[in-house]
Amino acid sequence: MNVSEADGKVLYDIIIKHKYKKALEIGTSTGHSGIWIAWALSKTGGKLITVEINEGRYKQALANFEEAGLSDYIDARLADAHELVPKLKGPFDFAFCDADKGWYKNYLIAVLPKLEVGGCYTAHNVSGRRRGRMWGIGEFVDYLESLPNMETTYDDSSWSGISISYKKSEKS
Repeated sequence: MNVSEADGKVLYDIIIKHKYKKALEIGTSTGHSGIWIAWALSKTGGKLITVEINEGRYKQALANFEEAGLSDYIDARLADAHELVPKLKGPFDFAFCDADKGWYKNYLIAVLPKLEVGGCYTAHNVSGRRRGRMWGIGEFVDYLESLPNMETTYDDSSWSGISISYKKSEKS
């Protein structure tokens, strides 16, 4: 499943508004969200690292990035995000998570120390209608909302929804 146009626009607008330049996407799929993110980064002078485990989706994403003319703004990696994300050095000022829902909390824990203060961590499929029904999403939301150094809101303009969390300080 890919992000909707409404969700893509949310990601694009956040990056443009804050002039983010160092983005991470966990779960490339076929590249639709990556295109929105890279399109914004092409205007801020930034770059996206995106991670996909499925070779077929990864190859389709590469073709989609090329067709969109955004390949220069994207470092696409075919890898297991469970292994790669904790090893990435960072820093990042923007992150988007749309991978295996049961690992959302683990991805946040791995990325948060590498997320700059003022940076934004977003996650897909966390609308009010879905938070309690998708395995792992409730645990992720509970953990995210317990972090005093993160300020979280939700964009529920699409059915799937996006959590939008800004890092206010290094530690609580």
